[in-house]
Amino acid sequence: MKQNILLVTLAFTYSFLTAQERKLPIDTTITTQHSVVVNGTSFSYSATTGTQPVWDEMGKPIASLHYTYYTRNNVKNRAERPLLISFNGGPGSGSVWMHLAYTGPRILKIDDEGYPVQPYGVKQNPYSVLDVTDIVYVNPANTGYSRTIPETGKEVDREKFFGINADIKYLAEWLNTFVTRNNRWSSPKYIIGESYGGTRVMGLSLALQNQQWMYLNGVIMVSPADYKVIRVGGPVSSALNLPYYTAAAWHHKALPTALQSKDLLEVLPESEEYTINTLIPAIAKGGFISETERNAVAKKMAYYSGLGEQDILDHNLDVPTGFFWKNLLKDKGGYTVGRLDSRYLGIDKQRFGSRPDYNSEITSWLHSFTPAINYYLQEELNFKTDIKYNMFGPVRPWNNDDDNTRDNLRQAMAQNPYLNVLVQSGYYDGATTYFNAKYTMWQVDPSGRMKDRFEFKGYRSGHMMYLRREDLQKANDDIRNFIKRTMTNGESAKY
Repeated sequence: MKQNILLVTLAFTYSFLTAQERKLPIDTTITTQHSVVVNGTSFSYSATTGTQPVWDEMGKPIASLHYTYYTRNNVKNRAERPLLISFNGGPGSGSVWMHLAYTGPRILKIDDEGYPVQPYGVKQNPYSVLDVTDIVYVNPANTGYSRTIPETGKEVDREKFFGINADIKYLAEWLNTFVTRNNRWSSPKYIIGESYGGTRVMGLSLALQNQQWMYLNGVIMVSPADYKVIRVGGPVSSALNLPYYTAAAWHHKALPTALQSKDLLEVLPESEEYTINTLIPAIAKGGFISETERNAVAKKMAYYSGLGEQDILDHNLDVPTGFFWKNLLKDKGGYTVGRLDSRYLGIDKQRFGSRPDYNSEITSWLHSFTPAINYYLQEELNFKTDIKYNMFGPVRPWNNDDDNTRDNLRQAMAQNPYLNVLVQSGYYDGATTYFNAKYTMWQVDPSGRMKDRFEFKGYRSGHMMYLRREDLQKANDDIRNFIKRTMTNGESAKY
């Protein structure tokens, strides 16, 4: 008995002493081979996943970023083939969302409206843009498998990573290394960012040009977050929510019959026109608006939002999105509606309140994405690690100071006649609303001299509009057509 105990103790001690530290290799890759059928055409592709360092000024690694890089095989001239560089947002979100649900060759097993299906997993994406462009999905520091690397005995210098300008600076440098290592300097390049990723790619458009001398053909913003509006508040920020309220209420059949009987795309222009020409000026008057005008505006807001007039008056015409999510269906089943996608419903402890207990859409999405990305990277792409995949990583506090990204994009476009912009938004997104995205697009170039290089596309879904199968196809086709349209084919870059 004593001998058995001794053997067990020795075995445990040996395994403890020989166990590896749980950390990721700083610089490593693994490549696997696959095939996919896109738009009826079958082709093979290579998937390379691994890590690449971020270096400081002295050449020491201070972070290691995990990425996944897809290249179509049997391409005769790689220099003519575009490269799409993909980021998600947060800040602090891994690049799982667009990777496994939108543009990549594999997507989640979900139903046609985007709801979870068990058993969880992945399947071929018949609409992936891999047929026309190679793609790299990048996880910024502390997201996905990416990690910062502290010096021995020191804390990580968070100011180098976790802020709008720091994020843009180190990612631009990292992309320079990636493009050089993979011989993609001659390729037309596009960057796509979702949510906070919209802010990121606006800033990267200029940083890549002016710091790395890397020029782009396109910037794609998916449900972009523009903090020049979202965090500022005030009459414009508040009023821009109304067309989203209209869309969400229309989806839930909560609008008056005169509006509900029309198609969504007939209704939204009415709400948009009222927002720009009447609601913004009315809210701007604050407490000095006349009672007659205040009551008239509240009545019209109720008409376009599905909320009650008194609720709108009680908020002085400035209705928070949280109140809308909580109360739109208060007397129509008592459900809450989702923040990022208001098609999703939730059940709160109480019907009364100013905002929902939880975000019904994100809990639904995490059902599908978390098991799928862990399975996919480790089992299909053969990237083995004990490191946890951070769906949302520790990046707070995040420095939002000196946000000039909107003007960064304007400067980049002015300096680069090749550069075009595509904006994609779901009408039922209540976090980064479609009308806010339109407003951002309008404000990038106040002169209007480059407006022919902007394109807006809307979809009948939410923040991740590609979860709905119909919009998955349409949105990928919009990216595919955008890339084809902005390929220069030897045309000179000049005005």
